[in-house]
Amino acid sequence: MGPVEPILGAEPAEAKSNVGLIHKTFILLFQDMQKGLAMRRSKLEMYVDIIKVLAQRGPLKLTHIMYKANVNCSILKEYLDFLVKQGLVEERIVGKRRVVYATTQRGVTVLKYFRELEQVLPIVDEARNNMPFPY
Repeated sequence: MGPVEPILGAEPAEAKSNVGLIHKTFILLFQDMQKGLAMRRSKLEMYVDIIKVLAQRGPLKLTHIMYKANVNCSILKEYLDFLVKQGLVEERIVGKRRVVYATTQRGVTVLKYFRELEQVLPIVDEARNNMPFPY
């Protein structure tokens, strides 16, 4: 690697300290990224989050579910299709063309059982927090 190009108007010593600062910032961002990767939601958690949003807020349009459940649009469409096929969520047409999604009674029941399971098995979160990074 060649010599460090000075930042406009900076002395060579100042440029080296800026490179050190950039390096430290990069390391901090990388560590934050690693933490974020460890905290990704499983598919099951995302399904449950979607059902929770619909159970709490009532029938919603796709974009409202997307923001409230924090799921990107393409993934949300795929997951909603699955939940509809399982009978946990239903698609409704409101007016002439507006599509909304609502939880079914079966979806509410599954959500209830999932909450009970979370109370009985708090070990799941603890195990996830102690999970080592694969690299």
